[in-house]
Amino acid sequence: MLRIIFGGLLMLTFAACNGAADLQDAPEPLGDFRLGHNIVVAPKVVKGPLSRNATEEELTTALQTAIAERFDRYEGEKLYHFGVSVEGYVLAAPGIPLVLAPKSIMIVNITVWDNAANAKMNTKAHQITVLESLDQGPLLGSGYTKSAEEQLKNLSQNAAKSIERYLTNQKAEKGWFTGE
Repeated sequence: MLRIIFGGLLMLTFAACNGAADLQDAPEPLGDFRLGHNIVVAPKVVKGPLSRNATEEELTTALQTAIAERFDRYEGEKLYHFGVSVEGYVLAAPGIPLVLAPKSIMIVNITVWDNAANAKMNTKAHQITVLESLDQGPLLGSGYTKSAEEQLKNLSQNAAKSIERYLTNQKAEKGWFTGE
């Protein structure tokens, strides 16, 4: 029982953070990083159960915009390119408050390319799963309070923030973006 409560609190903590809340702050240090190509595709995207509809273009445009908003702040000397694939999504529909409050979710894969080396930095695409921010609280799903477009924007911003966290971790663990 304690494990379930701890897991739930952990999920709420990660989901509660809005991906765009820190955009006015200085970006996380990523060394000599500058975003070149920002390519987002969704050729085999899977719509989850009880989800509102979103077109492939809506999904890719929202995520590409959120990635540009977050990573265009970096002004390093070396170019790196993103290849991002939207694998799946759920845009929560209205549920039953206090009983069924569905949450939105997005699953993406990212590959990072080093322009100078003309090679992938991660040989296998890294998968990221993000939940919507819980600014409505855990009892009322966003299906009641947000449009599908607002949910998609929130998920995309959270995905871009998670990509930034991944890159920061790779820099610390594997020495990415050192400028060498």
